[in-house]
Amino acid sequence: MKKIMFLLIFLLVGLVILFLVLKSEPFPTYSPERNYTADKGTEQTILSQFLLAKDSTVIELPKGQFSISQALPLDGVSHVTIKGHGMGATVLNFAGQTKGAEGLRITNGNNITIQDLTVENAKGDNIKVMDTNGITFRNVESSWTGKVSEDNGAYAFYPVLCRNVVIDQCKAIGSSDAGIYVGQSVDVVISNNEALYNVAGIESENSINVKIFGNKVYENTGGILVFDLPGLTQYGKNIEVYNNTVYENNTSNFAKAGAIVGQVPSGTGSLVLGTEDVYFHDNSFTDNKTTSIAIASYELIYELGKRNSRPEEAPGVVGSVRTINDEYNSDANYNPYPRQIKIGENRFENSYLFPTINNDFGKILLFKKPFQTVDVLWDGLEDEDADYTLCFETGGESFSFYGLDVINDFKNATSDVSEYNCN
Repeated sequence: MKKIMFLLIFLLVGLVILFLVLKSEPFPTYSPERNYTADKGTEQTILSQFLLAKDSTVIELPKGQFSISQALPLDGVSHVTIKGHGMGATVLNFAGQTKGAEGLRITNGNNITIQDLTVENAKGDNIKVMDTNGITFRNVESSWTGKVSEDNGAYAFYPVLCRNVVIDQCKAIGSSDAGIYVGQSVDVVISNNEALYNVAGIESENSINVKIFGNKVYENTGGILVFDLPGLTQYGKNIEVYNNTVYENNTSNFAKAGAIVGQVPSGTGSLVLGTEDVYFHDNSFTDNKTTSIAIASYELIYELGKRNSRPEEAPGVVGSVRTINDEYNSDANYNPYPRQIKIGENRFENSYLFPTINNDFGKILLFKKPFQTVDVLWDGLEDEDADYTLCFETGGESFSFYGLDVINDFKNATSDVSEYNCN
């Protein structure tokens, strides 16, 4: 009888563990109260302000929640301010968009400021800014309403090929790629924002001189991403990530098939991919199921992407979404390995016993580190000519580390941080 009871208890415990391991986080829903006005006269007035804007124009948007049927363009102007009456007070809704793919589309500008408004539900990117020197977003919400879906637009904030970018006190919600994204840009500040319900909360891609601080990043698939991808105009360096609160980034990945962020493991606080000179310090990472900070090479992500995706999937990706491809083999200037990644003092907490196993990293950790959580996870692939790949400013007393050594089938996997001391 005792033997039977023991077996039943063992079976019950096993079933509970299996449930916890296989359980996926539900897709979140964003449902703010809205009462849209579909007034063609108001829409035409707003569109005319954008089309007729000259240098030093202030575009003042009215209070209210307005349905807009076409992209609002601004091209070739300087010192222009676009302002409303506050998040939720001035709302531009592009759900019924029939012309263009973006909400706001700003090109070839200088010193543009967008403030105090909400932009939502564009077919593609909510706010896209290109080739602009001096772009400031302040107190702007950019979001998709309803249950998050791969049908949502890719980017909430999307400045690319820009200089002197400031994104401050903003909100990004529901992006199927990255909420707050900065690509191929120089001199960037991403501060005091809130990013939730996105695949990637915040992403710096191929950008130089970037400071990411004071942000609250939660309930995304991955919290803060620092990427370098091949085949682009420049490669990133000098990225500092500090004083951020990054927690519960466990949402199942809902990226469009073929997108590179589709390889971001659910449960990742931060992911560094194939870039150099990144410094993490004084951040708080809490309850990110897979790992707090992951460091990986593009080579590994490419191989995982090939294995996990069907060849016909990539053509489904549209617009500016970055796809997985083998350009890293033909781009002579691209280095797919992370270099000079420095981890300072951060706070790590995790109440979960098991990683999410809907991704390869989670499966590896479940079998290699059962009943443990890993704060800093590295794939073990490195450039042997680099000064160093990874270093820690402190010992391993306050965090856990695991270097996978994937190239040798985990033969030399290690949890010893002593050989990676910054000193």
